Amino acid sequence: MRKNEKESSGTAPEMPKQAYKDGLHKLQVELVKLQRHFIQCDDKILIIFEGRDAAGKDGAIKRIVQHLSPRETRVVALGKPSDRDRASWYFQRYVPYLPAAQELVLFNRSWYNRAGVERVMGFCTDTEYEEFMGSVSDFEHMLVRSGIKLLKYYLDISKPEQKQRLNERKRDPLTQWKVSTLDNIALKKWKQYSLARDEMLAHTHNSIAPWTIVRADDKQLARLNIIKDLLSRLHYADKDERLILPDPKIVFGFDTAYLEGGLLAK
Repeated sequence: MRKNEKESSGTAPEMPKQAYKDGLHKLQVELVKLQRHFIQCDDKILIIFEGRDAAGKDGAIKRIVQHLSPRETRVVALGKPSDRDRASWYFQRYVPYLPAAQELVLFNRSWYNRAGVERVMGFCTDTEYEEFMGSVSDFEHMLVRSGIKLLKYYLDISKPEQKQRLNERKRDPLTQWKVSTLDNIALKKWKQYSLARDEMLAHTHNSIAPWTIVRADDKQLARLNIIKDLLSRLHYADKDERLILPDPKIVFGFDTAYLEGGLLAK
């Protein structure tokens, strides 16, 4: 949605470009402080990003890792599972990419593919889906007990915003690599994806591995507030507490009441 469209619709216009750049720079300085700290303390940090196609996962991750050391930072975006992957324990293909001490790992989609695209598109059986939903929390609790600091973000966008972004993706020669045969299906199966999202959040949100929801129609606000939220949740030295307070209208912890309360895109 363009700036003038937002103003005419009564929603807040986009923030000025320079204000966004200045705010992002300050937060990226905090991210560098965080990295220095978790390297010194041998921390293991895993951040999962989920959301519909074109929800803004790539852009958010890019801004997080932009000025971090690539030796201790990894972005994981796995492709289609191989025949061997499909014949193995479902979580097995993800285990080699988990963080070791001194590492920050960001998953651009994760094992939750099974609860999303695989569920909606019929790429897994009902039995495989039920097995995943029954075991994923145990798997994540094991990771947390092993010392991994786990953060899970779901980027939520409206149907008109997704449609616009997918169309822009097709027109932009620099984003052709993002174009997928599933893009058009994503819009046609909007309701099915909404139902899958609701089931996933309701069944896999808990106090040990909670979900954080991000209202992501405004990319810039989403990026800034994701960084603020993750900085506020992780310990590091010399933290600027005033800078990292996220907007609770943009980023907030999931609650099952939100499924009927209109806080998630329908």
